[in-house]
Amino acid sequence: MDSVPSDAAPRPLLPLWAAVPVSAAGGLLLDVAFPSVAWWPMAFISVALGLLALIGRRIGGAFLAGLAYGLAFYLMNVDFTSEWVGPVPWLALSAFEALFVAAGAALIALAYRWVPRVTAGRRARLVLLPAVVAGLWTAREAVTGGFPYGGFPWGRVGTSQVNGPLIEVVSWTGTAGLTFLVVAVVAAAIEMVRMPRRGRSRRSRNLLPPMALVAVVAVLALVPAWQTTPAGTMRVASVQGNGPAGYFDERTAGDVLETQYEATMPLFGAEDVDVVLWPEGSVDLDPAESLTAASALDRVSRQLDAPLLANRIDQRGDAYFNMSFLWRAGEGVQQTYDKRNPVPFGEYVPDRVFYDAIAPDLIRMIGRDYTPGRNTPVFDIDGTLAGLAICFDVIYDALVWEGARDGARVYLFQTNNADFRGTDENLQQLAVARLRAIETGRAVVNLSTVGTSQVIATDGTTIEGLPADEPGHMLTDVPLHTGLTPAVIVGPWVHGVLSWGSVAALVAFGLVVRLRARRHAKTPAP
Repeated sequence: MDSVPSDAAPRPLLPLWAAVPVSAAGGLLLDVAFPSVAWWPMAFISVALGLLALIGRRIGGAFLAGLAYGLAFYLMNVDFTSEWVGPVPWLALSAFEALFVAAGAALIALAYRWVPRVTAGRRARLVLLPAVVAGLWTAREAVTGGFPYGGFPWGRVGTSQVNGPLIEVVSWTGTAGLTFLVVAVVAAAIEMVRMPRRGRSRRSRNLLPPMALVAVVAVLALVPAWQTTPAGTMRVASVQGNGPAGYFDERTAGDVLETQYEATMPLFGAEDVDVVLWPEGSVDLDPAESLTAASALDRVSRQLDAPLLANRIDQRGDAYFNMSFLWRAGEGVQQTYDKRNPVPFGEYVPDRVFYDAIAPDLIRMIGRDYTPGRNTPVFDIDGTLAGLAICFDVIYDALVWEGARDGARVYLFQTNNADFRGTDENLQQLAVARLRAIETGRAVVNLSTVGTSQVIATDGTTIEGLPADEPGHMLTDVPLHTGLTPAVIVGPWVHGVLSWGSVAALVAFGLVVRLRARRHAKTPAP
């Protein structure tokens, strides 16, 4: 039997004057869940505070509460963006991303208004409503991760759980699925508290939902990561040069190459090396034009009897590419990969004329625009396929999954964190690399110019590492694996179904509410 619709909005749990600071507190706590603090339980409390501020709220109030949540989170989480260009880009990025959080909050508030009016019963309230709310949260993360200019999938709730007991679920669902599960668990717990109490005779039934939720969380915590198949090892000599690789570091051409070379020299003569790995930006001379650079690369490859995987800026006509390349002594460049996701307003300026008119001094600091690459993110290193990602490439699901699907048995990630020395950016990116290892069932070598660099096993543990701001090297027998995890196989479908399925569900609930309201308005009073 249809419930009778009501035009009266449900009462908010919190007045707006309290909801806004509560929501802001939730945003701050979400940042605490990320490195360097990395208190993963704070993500659950954060989501709870964010949702409590939205229940019963109209669109305008929900937008304001969501804006407070987004600003509080991003202003703390991406404060590293102010390190080398000042506060304007940091404030602009934080405000822009917060607008998306606010829009998502408005949709979640509509779910809290509409779903209970269409459905009836405790099961719908405890299962369906949390699922729609969690899906809408996941959809908002999908939008910020893809729009505009390729998106900014940084600071996702799922990533905050890399140190928590649920992280192995990511090998089954991907990051989007883990975000969904965290938010759904919190939303279900809130509904259990909000549900009216039954009489004493039904007390045992009252205990069933909390017990079921605890059981679900326990199962998620105990689910093991999907096990890929061991396929031997690859001996990787990875070198962190700690050179002057920052945008504003004082240096002359060749200084970064020199520091990388010097940090590699202690490895000369090492036996059975399969590949030498240098980080992003490690070669600041074109070996096609510089005999010094070509000789240095040849000597490294020859002394270690292995190909060298390095990175440099490559100019082709009027286009610039952030290019990784495989170099072999006496043969030169064998394979190349161009960074697929150059950073907007960092490595290129989209709509340059428009933004130059707004902030010419900042925009003109970025003197050249990198072109996105299109080649496959996999190198064949003497018969062993290695997946690649350059710096922020690592935060894009599709690129990492592509490497695994193309046969990569290990990941070699190159990054340059020199512009963010002394900030959390380095550790946040490293956390994403750890998540990728678990998600794909592949070991990861995450190598930075300035650290922190690590070799990460498929369970997310550190095999070997180098501290930040020190030159050093690692000679590691890195495990190889074959086979695909469910996250790699069905990750795009999980992402789409959870995100856009929830949006479609919300639209459907809204239409039903509207139709019922019209029908009720036409029904003559008795």
